[in-house]
Amino acid sequence: MAKDKSPRRPRAETPKGFRDYFGADVTERRDMLARISEVYERYGFDPLETSAVETVEALGKFLPDVDRPNEGVFGWQEADDGDKGDWLALRYDLTAPLARVAAQYRNDLPSPYRRYAMGPVWRNEKPGPGRFRQFYQCDADTVGAPSVAADAEICAMLADALEAVGIGRGDYVVKVNNRKVLNGVMEVAGVLDPSDPSKFEAERGIVLRAIDKLDRLGPDGVRALLGAGRKDESGDFTKGAGLGAEQSEVVMGFMAAMRPTGAETIERLRTLVGMSVMGGEGVCELQEITTLLAAQGYGPDRIVIDPSVVRGLGYYTGPVFEAELTFEILDEKGRKRSFGSVAGGGRYDDLVKRFTGQSVPATGVSIGVDRLLAALRAKGRAGAKAAGPVVVTVMDRDRMAEYMGMVAELRQAGIRAEMYLGNPKNFGNQLKYADKRKSPIAVIQGGDEAAKGTVVLKDLVLGAKIAEHASLEEWKDRPAQVEVPRTDLVAAVLRMLGK
Repeated sequence: MAKDKSPRRPRAETPKGFRDYFGADVTERRDMLARISEVYERYGFDPLETSAVETVEALGKFLPDVDRPNEGVFGWQEADDGDKGDWLALRYDLTAPLARVAAQYRNDLPSPYRRYAMGPVWRNEKPGPGRFRQFYQCDADTVGAPSVAADAEICAMLADALEAVGIGRGDYVVKVNNRKVLNGVMEVAGVLDPSDPSKFEAERGIVLRAIDKLDRLGPDGVRALLGAGRKDESGDFTKGAGLGAEQSEVVMGFMAAMRPTGAETIERLRTLVGMSVMGGEGVCELQEITTLLAAQGYGPDRIVIDPSVVRGLGYYTGPVFEAELTFEILDEKGRKRSFGSVAGGGRYDDLVKRFTGQSVPATGVSIGVDRLLAALRAKGRAGAKAAGPVVVTVMDRDRMAEYMGMVAELRQAGIRAEMYLGNPKNFGNQLKYADKRKSPIAVIQGGDEAAKGTVVLKDLVLGAKIAEHASLEEWKDRPAQVEVPRTDLVAAVLRMLGK
């Protein structure tokens, strides 16, 4: 008889579109988010953690394709006693769960309710370079505040958060616009009928996406998308909004409305929206936001009015904002380019209404955690090699308790430390382990040292330099290996660490 085949071993590989985070990736993100949290809490925002799983109904129409609830999200249908139950999905962002929370606990929460949330979100979309199906977001929102003072506060808080993590003034700008102003321009251009908002909806969607691509496509590319359409370098054709030449020029004029000062930009926008009531409201809101920010000391060196900011999502109803990092980096082809956007948000007064039937004003911002961390690394504010723990080596199995005591003393003094837990038979392997852990110091105590009441501290950092032909002066100034009294272990390690 043929032998039964052995069961197939699972492949040890990350699923497509996902990634693993090790060591510094985790600690740098944690430290960055901690600094952002301090800013948010200083503004009176409370932390909120919601379930990673929501009903598809709660996630709502803002999914890529609501008719196919598992398209764009990781979704499944729950089995309820053999019957088909609700469709569930991993959360797509942190905003839809907030809308559900605001509706579910509306009688218990203060109003306005300020909250911030940080965590992973999932999107079942085609992965690509730098585009993953799971990524981190960091959101802050105010629910229940109709005044644009809440929007101004979000913008100020965003500027403070960027500076708190190490992005200096001059390296970023928070851009502010208002969807009401854009709607007013569309009304003038003839693609928005205030009496029938559903009319020209598809055309407006194309216009929004076209404006959002101004930096990448330039004016000519946007103008083509406003008209018949555009063929890219690969030959793929993207259908346009079908606007006539005069209509297109109205929209193009809106994007070119930015002037040297915020006051001049606002006056230019006031002219462009003409007699549109909605557009006029948006201009007045921008004026008020500018005044409120100036009163707090946030001038155009940090926050500016910029008509090119539209934000792609359809649920924004008023002010929109985007944080852009202005310093240059080299792309994959070695060309200089600005780093670009790391955060965005705006006012979405209709999102909670889906649950309650009543309009609930809300505004917020979302920071792209991975992008901001990449920016900090590009500026040299993150990515430095983190030192590993001090490693206490094991020379005698019968003295494990004493080695553990050394580790405990180091930890109690605030020093990151561990005892070697592998096979201690080969001492060379212990030092190799310490090197792999990027340990700065190895603590060694054999029988001779124990009898004398001493320990040996091996400076692994200097030892590596000596191996690379360190100068004689470096060797004399700081010996790579010293023997100290056992009672001086903690003090000697602190000195060697430069603390």
